[in-house]
Amino acid sequence: MCIGHRGYLLLIGILVKNANFEYPNRLMKFIVKLFPEVTIKSPPVKKRLIQRLQANLKIILQRIDPKIKVQRLWDRVDIICPVQTHDLYEQVVAALEDTSGIAHVIQVLEYPLEDFHQVLEIVKDFWADRLSGKTFMVRVKRSGEHDFTSNEMERFIGEGLLHQTQALKVDLESPQIKVNLEVKDNRVFLVERRINGMGGYPQASQEAVVSLISGGFDSAVASYLTMKRGAKTHFLFFNLGGAAHEIGVKQVSYYLWKKFGSAARVKFISVPFEEVVGELLQNINHSYRGVVLKRMMLRVAQRVADKIKAEALVTGESIAQVSSQTLTNLGVIDQVTSALVLRPLITFDKQKIIDIAAQIGVYELAACMPEYCGVISDRPTVRAQLKRVEEDEKNFDFGLLERALENTIVSSINTLGGELNQSQLLTPKQDLVPNDVVVDVRETSEQQKKPLNIPGVEIITLPFFQINEKFVSLDQTRHYLFYCEKGVMSQLHALHIKDQGFKNVGVYRPQC
Repeated sequence: MCIGHRGYLLLIGILVKNANFEYPNRLMKFIVKLFPEVTIKSPPVKKRLIQRLQANLKIILQRIDPKIKVQRLWDRVDIICPVQTHDLYEQVVAALEDTSGIAHVIQVLEYPLEDFHQVLEIVKDFWADRLSGKTFMVRVKRSGEHDFTSNEMERFIGEGLLHQTQALKVDLESPQIKVNLEVKDNRVFLVERRINGMGGYPQASQEAVVSLISGGFDSAVASYLTMKRGAKTHFLFFNLGGAAHEIGVKQVSYYLWKKFGSAARVKFISVPFEEVVGELLQNINHSYRGVVLKRMMLRVAQRVADKIKAEALVTGESIAQVSSQTLTNLGVIDQVTSALVLRPLITFDKQKIIDIAAQIGVYELAACMPEYCGVISDRPTVRAQLKRVEEDEKNFDFGLLERALENTIVSSINTLGGELNQSQLLTPKQDLVPNDVVVDVRETSEQQKKPLNIPGVEIITLPFFQINEKFVSLDQTRHYLFYCEKGVMSQLHALHIKDQGFKNVGVYRPQC
């Protein structure tokens, strides 16, 4: 933990939390160690990365308290906090934990260095109560020119603490407490707390990317990893079902940006893809639908990336996790675009992905995410043939992609917070009345495999991709309750129809 010029930012604050004593010129500081890969960069690159980190911290910390001052010196960044920031201490710490580019943060008290006796008094006043009955060791890290060694100071402070406090004994192998000191030139730093950072490069220090996000575990974790690596990560959502799915994906995207990337200005881009799905289901062989759908997404994603000047696309695919993600199929999918496609999770197993989702706090959002139960292949191919795919795509109306691009909605992600607070899903209905009609919105093959049977209730079959076209022709004096097996597609389309001004729509969910 040596305070060398390489690898550190000096973050100064007056966030004094546990001080039980007074000493002239005492300051509370955070010493932030840079991600190791940053420290080994060439001087110009390192300077640029430190500048970016300093700018990010200024944006993030001044949201907590606009009076926090951020000053960058030639080898460090000083953050000067007003006294009232003490009440916001945990918010400041959380911000440092979630800012990429930081390996770890050392919370310290700073004093002028006089002599060993002065340092002993400082350490004793701070540590005496906590050392009572405990084994301990003293560690000193030193930089600069001094007439003593680190070991000499360690021995002096250790002997003083052993004889002048109620400490049990010195233990250099496995102490219960480590008393850490750092000496830099004519200043001494008493280490109060070590805080782990998220590592990586400072946000937006690398080129921009577009992450294809569905809101589930895979795409959420893939987006987090590119953000952690310093890429300015925009979020691209292909809306396959309606308002409910979009609400969920916006929640996940906003959470990731707010927690890990809020210093960057990024976009949330929503592309309506319902008509594309309907076209696939009618004109593409069922075994190839998954592969063709992803090819269609990449075609549009490249156009979006070009427009916002992003350098790469990001997906959450992992080798062989599902049928469309075999190496053969991924190769066929990638043939459709000249864009660089990044797959941060390509070798991850599902449990590892879920563990990361839990670690970063997105698990519950992703686990509750509406799953699109739409493009279903009875026997999906695991070895797609490019020629066969291209032949199938000749039956596809590519004008639908142009229409989807024309109707794409681009939002600044920071505006989503208020919008999401107003979002509500429909409450499923279980008890039916005579005027109710249950609408089975499942894909035709699903309906045939598991026919819906509710005695005494009228049921009509209307596959989800036909709802927009045919709902208006139904008897509008009746009340229609949409149904699908998982209760998700029904929610999506009921909300979508409701958004179009129809009041006679809801969701049916049978009792378990």
